[in-house]
Amino acid sequence: MSKRFVLTLAVMLLALGAVSPVFAQEPAAAAGAGSEIARWSIITAGFALAIAAAFGALAQARGLSAAAEGIARNPSAAGEIRGVLILGLVLIESLVIYVLLISLILFFIKPFAA
Repeated sequence: MSKRFVLTLAVMLLALGAVSPVFAQEPAAAAGAGSEIARWSIITAGFALAIAAAFGALAQARGLSAAAEGIARNPSAAGEIRGVLILGLVLIESLVIYVLLISLILFFIKPFAA
């Protein structure tokens, strides 16, 4: 097994262990579960938006860096590289916008609230 696989597995287990107490509620607490679910949906939406924005920005930076390097190596292909770069940046940004849309739905509509 590679070190990367072991590290990924450890992080996933740590995240699973951190989230598992959420599901350890007593049945008697079900009366106030609506506000609790709304609170957790807002927290989840905030984390999802932060993660999507962070990794979207990293992906855009890597794409821009690769495009600049490609244009520096072959200036005659600048037009084609620029077109592919813009298309890639638009697709990456659209994923972040989708997460923003889902987060706004969770913030304002609260689909899980009673």
